[in-house]
Amino acid sequence: MIYEIPSSDEPIHQGDIFRYVPRIDINLESLPVANGDSFLLNNWVDAIETNGSEPITSLVAIKPVIAIVISQDCDAVRADDIALAEVVPFENVESNIKNAKYPTRTWGVITKNSRVNLKWFYLPIDLKIGFEKRMAADFRSVLQTSKTFLENHRERFRIARLNDIATQHFRERLSEYFRRYAYDEWYPLDKKEFDEYRKSKSEPTDPFDWQK
Repeated sequence: MIYEIPSSDEPIHQGDIFRYVPRIDINLESLPVANGDSFLLNNWVDAIETNGSEPITSLVAIKPVIAIVISQDCDAVRADDIALAEVVPFENVESNIKNAKYPTRTWGVITKNSRVNLKWFYLPIDLKIGFEKRMAADFRSVLQTSKTFLENHRERFRIARLNDIATQHFRERLSEYFRRYAYDEWYPLDKKEFDEYRKSKSEPTDPFDWQK
């Protein structure tokens, strides 16, 4: 489909997909703050009033998730940290897909809804990289991870990279989170979905290689 597998020595690029990225979940209203050898429940406001700008030691939940690099390549080279968007099941960000009949209706949800629902970027099924269901990059959930850590463990944690066409659309989609651009909306459809999509168009629509 729209993925490729980079070699382990290739640098990190925008559109690289990593697994086991740490997502830190913090309840700022109920924060276990270190107090000597124990922890006391506190909230963030009281904690900073007590500690000011000093570091606060606390217990937090860290969940390993799949995420896709949204940092531009120049930032990925120079910055200490990499920004990534969490990758979630597509139905988490687009509920209309749950009842869409494949492939008659799924292409409509993927293409038409993407024009009005800017918060996600669709990632199709691909068993080779472990995507057993439709996924999506959720631009509302942005994570920050050490570049050095990702570089040191990219052979194990990097599962794929968007191909050139998908990367172009991904960059546009990131921009569309703030403003719109026109693009070939049908590019992530598989062959059956594309065949149904083409039937709905009055003008000829050329398939990409993976849709032929």
